Amino acid sequence: MKANESVKNYESTRRMYANYAARSIKKVCKEIGPRFAGSEEEKKSIEYMAEDLKTCCDDVKIESYTVHPKAFLGWVPLSVVLMTISCALFFVAQLLTVAPLFYVSLALTVICLFFIVTEFLFYKETLDPFLPKKTSHNAYGIRKPSGEIKRRIIFCGHADSSMEWRFTYWGGPKLVIPVIGGSLVGIVVSLVFNIIAIVKNVTDPEFIGSTALDVFSYILLGFTVIFLTASLFYDKNRIVEGANDNLTGCFTSIGILKFLEDNGIQLENTEVIALCAGSEEIGLRGSKDFCQKHGGEFKDVETVFVALDTLRDFDFMAIYNKDMTGTVKNDPEVSKLIKEGAKIAGYDVPYKTVSLGATDAAAATKCGVKASAFAAMDPAPARYYHTRLDTHENLDLKTIEAGLDICLETLFLYDEKGLNV
Repeated sequence: MKANESVKNYESTRRMYANYAARSIKKVCKEIGPRFAGSEEEKKSIEYMAEDLKTCCDDVKIESYTVHPKAFLGWVPLSVVLMTISCALFFVAQLLTVAPLFYVSLALTVICLFFIVTEFLFYKETLDPFLPKKTSHNAYGIRKPSGEIKRRIIFCGHADSSMEWRFTYWGGPKLVIPVIGGSLVGIVVSLVFNIIAIVKNVTDPEFIGSTALDVFSYILLGFTVIFLTASLFYDKNRIVEGANDNLTGCFTSIGILKFLEDNGIQLENTEVIALCAGSEEIGLRGSKDFCQKHGGEFKDVETVFVALDTLRDFDFMAIYNKDMTGTVKNDPEVSKLIKEGAKIAGYDVPYKTVSLGATDAAAATKCGVKASAFAAMDPAPARYYHTRLDTHENLDLKTIEAGLDICLETLFLYDEKGLNV
């Protein structure tokens, strides 16, 4: 049976739950507000969602875990300091012909790259031990089938919201991309120039003080302007509402279970879980903790994980089968399941890659859970992304409804066929 065959007046019923999601988002934004990872506001939002889940689940739990909220983007100011000193040392090394300073400059550049690759590219907890601890929370509700559990599906959104990205707010992709790109180019140039200087110093000592190295030093000195500009990347004192990113994912996940409960639909062999995770914006910490704690339990039956993120831009609906800046390949069967569910709902949704950042699906995939992600956001990125423009007044009901429709059809298809679609 398809979702659109499960109740009379399916379209109006589906719209009702999209409206429920929008109302709930507005309530959280108005009454609780911005919700940085590990904050009291994040906890309150998780508790609110848990109470909502109790109306449609057989079992609801809140779990806590330790996070270091300042660690994930801590590499930004650290990189600014390291690279500014590195470039200055290169300039001084050339100016005063002090060759050992090139080695120090290279070391600082390598350390900077290490933190960027580990913390941001692979979401490792490299800086976490050095920064203050907080407690974050996940809430999840389980709706059991009427019969034996033969398969399981988890829909996940995240409750926390981000610090504001200043350049996205000030100029959207036209500003944020050059700042990010220019900084990365500067780091690579520093790496290359330092290696050349050190090698040449060994093979041709007279190279130090040469015109070529003068040019190198002035180029790196110029990059310090970009690095210092990048220090303004985020505003730690302004936490955004995060209405679209990602309360839409949370309340769509809950809305799926409410649809089943309110319409008296109990699946025969499929267990359905709605996960409202915390701390996604600081490196997928919530979904990672959930999957690490429960991944072993999920091996009892076929289990799939569907991350829902930012259901806002209708024309950019996509299934993200490659995640974490393209370094993680989400499960092809789960990706296909969502795609087939979307087709039943009447949408031809393309596969795409998360080219910068990650979704909660990547955390699940890395923990060994079959996962994929569905999102609807202009990846340019959209100007509201991580800015004060991501408010409850900037929701798009059409996209929320389409996302809910796709998820319901995906659920009913999975209940009928599993991953054999």
